[in-house]
Amino acid sequence: MFKCFRALIVLASLIAVAAPAGAQEPAFGPPTTVCGSSVPPPVSQPPANSGPVVYLLVPCFEAQGNITLVDAETYLYYMRSPTSRPSQGVWVPWNEDAEKAVREDFLRLWGTGFLDDLKIDASDYTFANGVIGKIVTYNIEERERVKIIDYAGSKKVQSTQIDERLRTASVEIRTDSFIDDAKVRKVEGIVREMLKEKGFPYADVTHSIELLPGGPKLVHLTFNLSEGPEVKVRRIEFDGNQALSDGRLRKQMKHNKQEGFLSLLTSSGTYHADKFEEDAERVTEYYRNHGYVRANLGEPDIKVLEDSSDKKTRWIELRIPVSEGKRYRVGEFKFDGNKVIRGEGLRQLFKLKTGDYYNNKKIAEGYKKMKEAYGVGGYWDLNGYPNFKFSDDPDPAEPAVPAALAAEPAKDGPPIVDVTLQIQEGPQYFVNRITFAGNTTTYDNVVRREMQLLENSVFNTEALKYSVRRINQLGYFRALDENRDVKLEKTPDTENRVDVKVQLEEQNRNQVNFGAGVSQFEGFFGQLSFQTANFLGRGESLTISLQSGSRAQNYSLGFTEPFLFERNITGGFNLFRSDIRYVGQFTQRTSGGVVTFGLPLGRGFTRLYTNYSYERVRVTEINPTFRDPQVLARNPFLRDSLLINAAGQTGGERIISKVTPTLVHNTVDQPIFPTTGRRFTASVDLAGLGGNVSYYKPNLEAVYFWRQKNRLTFGVRGQAEYIRQSKGSRELPIFERLFMGGEFNLRGFDLRTVGPTDPQTGLVLGGNKTLLVNLEESITIAPQVRLIFFFDAGQVRDFGQRFAWKETITQLLPTPLPLLLDPYAPAVGLSDPSVPQPTRVYTANAFKSSTGAEVRFFMPVLNVPFRLIFAYDPSRAGVLDNSLRNQKAFQFRFAVGTTF
Repeated sequence: MFKCFRALIVLASLIAVAAPAGAQEPAFGPPTTVCGSSVPPPVSQPPANSGPVVYLLVPCFEAQGNITLVDAETYLYYMRSPTSRPSQGVWVPWNEDAEKAVREDFLRLWGTGFLDDLKIDASDYTFANGVIGKIVTYNIEERERVKIIDYAGSKKVQSTQIDERLRTASVEIRTDSFIDDAKVRKVEGIVREMLKEKGFPYADVTHSIELLPGGPKLVHLTFNLSEGPEVKVRRIEFDGNQALSDGRLRKQMKHNKQEGFLSLLTSSGTYHADKFEEDAERVTEYYRNHGYVRANLGEPDIKVLEDSSDKKTRWIELRIPVSEGKRYRVGEFKFDGNKVIRGEGLRQLFKLKTGDYYNNKKIAEGYKKMKEAYGVGGYWDLNGYPNFKFSDDPDPAEPAVPAALAAEPAKDGPPIVDVTLQIQEGPQYFVNRITFAGNTTTYDNVVRREMQLLENSVFNTEALKYSVRRINQLGYFRALDENRDVKLEKTPDTENRVDVKVQLEEQNRNQVNFGAGVSQFEGFFGQLSFQTANFLGRGESLTISLQSGSRAQNYSLGFTEPFLFERNITGGFNLFRSDIRYVGQFTQRTSGGVVTFGLPLGRGFTRLYTNYSYERVRVTEINPTFRDPQVLARNPFLRDSLLINAAGQTGGERIISKVTPTLVHNTVDQPIFPTTGRRFTASVDLAGLGGNVSYYKPNLEAVYFWRQKNRLTFGVRGQAEYIRQSKGSRELPIFERLFMGGEFNLRGFDLRTVGPTDPQTGLVLGGNKTLLVNLEESITIAPQVRLIFFFDAGQVRDFGQRFAWKETITQLLPTPLPLLLDPYAPAVGLSDPSVPQPTRVYTANAFKSSTGAEVRFFMPVLNVPFRLIFAYDPSRAGVLDNSLRNQKAFQFRFAVGTTF
């Protein structure tokens, strides 16, 4: 804000000469001028024959047109020298104390950082009685203030990128702030480094300042970016390497690479001088992993090869000096400083044996395991480093022998290095307090019961890792990162104690959904539901769902309590009714309920569940082909499983009462977008505890996730399933038989289209055993978006059939032919059974496979991942199987959930 200088003069004058309101005092001296402005004469004078006095303290801004950018009262606040008050007859002598006070004013004003220049003058003013008064003038010149900041001269770095980097480095120049030369130089250096990272090592950054109209000291600050030529690496050569080739060494370099075929699409081939040290360390580490303990790289020699015609690109050659040294085998490997764990126990953690070539990677892996072993016992501050003793080094304990008296040198043996791992164990730590922050909805005890750490117990770092994984498995919060979200601090004023603070961020797990969608399983559907995995913040699950669609209607009410009776026992129930229309086959109507109990096995990630379910199943809208006498004759089980009577009519229902024990070991880190962990599931359905259906159905499933890089995760699932009716029981219903196809197993096939078929009509009848493999490579595009490449392969076999790579299929060729092309057409016009029918015999892959990509993103409305699947089925090209004839090789579909 602009303040007029005259206001300062008047204010200073009033302090010194103000008289009471309405008083008419005579003048006791002539008027005077300070900084071009007149000051009225004093209304009184000091005692005659007195020494010099302080008359006025005046801030002066002549250097900037007598206009100030800083509020006037601000400067008067820092000017604390005492001044005379003539109207009250108070006169401050001008002496050493007064001069000291003025010097202190100088330091205070300069220390504000507002000023570019400051000078204080003291001039004499003679009162009428001859006494000298001192007028102290503070000549102030303020620093320039930035109103506009911009960056010109380069398109390689954007202003937003520069601002972000400056914020990270805590070096920001804000508008309406004073020019700071030191900060301007830092900005130039940071921007220059950013250009170098883009491949412009000859870049230069300067700045210019332009005065703006509208007031003094307002400037436009421009940073001028001069890129210079972009430097490309045409060749990288290593000098001095004999054991390892140039090609092997080049592959270790991450940032500086030779130009290649993909250089136009990627940044490979660009020279990054600031990243060479990291590349050199990677090459050196590669040498150390192959036994060359003393290998090192020197600074590269840069040779300019040529410039492009427009001078915008410069190609160089890098020649990197290498000193390989000898290749050492491991001699003695021992530990020093370890007291808690004996050396024999630690030695087992290191996969480096005596006689092996030295490998620094194995040392690092063993050291990580050693830290974990110590961490279990609370030794959080463990440190260690290797000391080397080389066999070809002279022994410092032996006295030097003159060369003339030296004996013949011993025959050189293989170079040996003795490794001593120096350990600093540190003290044993205990947990002081465990606190949670950010759980605005979830109760503390819901999170605390997942913690494997206890207050006042040993600080077990491995238990902390398990605790983080268990909290993530809840799905209530944004995925915790152990390094980012778990704060460990030593307890103040207490030895060997640590405070653990877990920073949480709630996810909205309470959803009221009203909407519509499309899925291969449900078709077009509308839904209204309330769903929560954290009911009222107590960790309970509640689901109320109403869904109606063209292919499926589902109604359910479910509730799960993960800690029943405040113990680690799961209890829950689910009541449901569903109508599912399997297009071209039949409609299955099911109603029933499930009761679930579960309890942990040990303190790990293994739980045992037991479900009891009761279902009543009716089958309606059966495809007429299923009722065809010839079809029923070829497949006798259909009549019983579909409840078809002798007249070809349907009626009655199946009642299924079953118990399902399930063993689950689950270390998968997140339920929505997993990145690491494994899940093993073993279960068996035992039906026949009442009802009119009796069978047993074992199921084995294994799931693995590996995090390859920060944004890459590989997942694999293998599953085997088997079902068989109990001895002496009725035929297995078709809706209990096993099928494949759909977004939850074989993504490139329609629902329930993979399985044993009727040889003439192509109707899929299902089997009694399956094998399934799913592979996924997941790429993180954004926090809630994944691009997934997949491959699925599966096989369904019937009673009496074995799993095989190939199968021979004998297919009847009935007439009319349209029935062959449309497996869902009414069963009319079938060939006369007394007339021999032609057949087609061919060999096909027994395993059905599909591959493709899908985009998977989290939808808060549905509270599940939403999927766009693009699938191709190579096994479908030229297919003869009637069950697949009407399906396309390329498939696109919508879905919700995950495959595994």
